[in-house]
Amino acid sequence: MADLSTKIKHIAVMRLSAMGDVAMTVPVLRAFVKQYPEVKLTVISRPFFKPFFDGIPNVEFFAFDEKERHKGFLGLLRLFKDVKKLKIDAFADLHNVLRSKVVSLLFALSGKKRATVDKGREGKKELTRAENKIFKQLPTMFERHAKVFSALGFPVDLSSRSLGTEFPKKAVLSAEITDLIGENYQKLIGIAPFAQYDSKVYPLDLMQEVIAKLAENKDQTILLFGGGKKEIEILDSLSEPFKNVINVAGKIKFQQELKLISNLDVMLSMDSGNAHIAAMLGVKVVTLWGATHPYAGFLPFNQTLENALTSDRDQYPKLPTSVYGNKIVEGYEDAMRTISPKQVVKKIESGI
Repeated sequence: MADLSTKIKHIAVMRLSAMGDVAMTVPVLRAFVKQYPEVKLTVISRPFFKPFFDGIPNVEFFAFDEKERHKGFLGLLRLFKDVKKLKIDAFADLHNVLRSKVVSLLFALSGKKRATVDKGREGKKELTRAENKIFKQLPTMFERHAKVFSALGFPVDLSSRSLGTEFPKKAVLSAEITDLIGENYQKLIGIAPFAQYDSKVYPLDLMQEVIAKLAENKDQTILLFGGGKKEIEILDSLSEPFKNVINVAGKIKFQQELKLISNLDVMLSMDSGNAHIAAMLGVKVVTLWGATHPYAGFLPFNQTLENALTSDRDQYPKLPTSVYGNKIVEGYEDAMRTISPKQVVKKIESGI
């Protein structure tokens, strides 16, 4: 338990981007408020991510106004003053970038306790370098986030035994959603086939095979997730041949999408934000890994390595070549083809 002499009753928590990274903070905050119900948390993040934190007890959301009020160095001063007014006792920097460091320093100068996440950059370099690679499991981002709170005097137990039933219940689906997906299904399977970088995206022809095989079972409804005009067009082409495959991208608002994801029996995702969103909602997630690898610490929360299908390192020994998938290595473009559609379908159907 926290040292009562610290008198910390209100912690500001900062994590701005990207979507998957913000989603990864949610299970840790859920565990925190369960274990320390007397402490309030205020999350500083982009307004778009507010729905992630809705319904978590003792958690308030503070919108970071990147374009106007909190823009630039003067904006960070305003952010500090805005948040300080909330009677903050400590500052948890879960981002560790220039902006969060500035705000953290301002809180330290005002006499408040602070702690910053260690992203483990050295270990990640050793994991992803081509020569003298050290291929081992690194601490997860959830463990790294928990260490920040531990440094403030609040050790957080992330074990499933400790968390118990801390995942949110399946959301009630609105008429708009049920009109979109229908009601005649026994199992809901989500598929999010995209990622920020091509090196993390399963080849489209293989994904078509996965979808076709899953669609053979008429008791299963397959929902496709994505965003942006190009992705929506691709998802339309993937869903078009099948009555029980539905592209939901661009058809419902983000909050509704979260409610729909909470009702999935399983989510198939790349190493991307949708994997972490599904995991934070307590959904089983099967992930596919190309240039990246779960050993870097980004396996979705409470998921098993058995459900993370990785590209063949015997054929592609330099894997993982990147932490985030943003490095292109010649000759490694087809690494994900070593994950067969049959493997993927078997993994999805074995657990639902």
